[in-house]
Amino acid sequence: MEKFKRTILITGTPGVGKTAVSRLLASEMKARHVNLGELVKLENLITGVDKARGTLIVDTSRVSRRLKKIIEDSKQDVIVDGHYAVDVVPAKDVFMVIVLRRNPDELKRLMEDRGFGEEKLRENLAAEILDVCLYDAVEAFGLDKVCEIDVSGKEVKEVVDEVISVLEGKSKCMVGVIDWLGKLDKEGRLRNFFEAI
Repeated sequence: MEKFKRTILITGTPGVGKTAVSRLLASEMKARHVNLGELVKLENLITGVDKARGTLIVDTSRVSRRLKKIIEDSKQDVIVDGHYAVDVVPAKDVFMVIVLRRNPDELKRLMEDRGFGEEKLRENLAAEILDVCLYDAVEAFGLDKVCEIDVSGKEVKEVVDEVISVLEGKSKCMVGVIDWLGKLDKEGRLRNFFEAI
């Protein structure tokens, strides 16, 4: 491991496994784990509540300032997990962004099991199929700092081992290798997929 302190972002659509992967990754790397959802709730870093969606409206400026302090004060690597992590940590402070991806069929089942409402289900599945988190990460940090990893059908430990392998330079960092839109279109299920949501 390098001697310098690294900040690693784990992002992706809700339901891809960011928190489970981040917790185990932080444990194996002896790093500090920051779950943005927990931080926001614990420190009330919100501007209000979106009643229609049933979600908190995050104060990204305050979250960004708070994260900057956490990163500065940490003596070890910091793993930040959240689907809006790319919006609250400056590119200069980030070593790598890992975008977790999950097959839309698997993601849909997971979100239904978690009780996601119809609107949130539709929004998140569309975001995964259209590569929204990947696009946002590449837009904010450039291709050199972003890697996407398919977590479909994998155990958390398997994903963490893959992330560590990429971080250590043993595996190649890949972007643009997952194409759910093309897959569903090729299978003739794209329209049906969205109608069924």
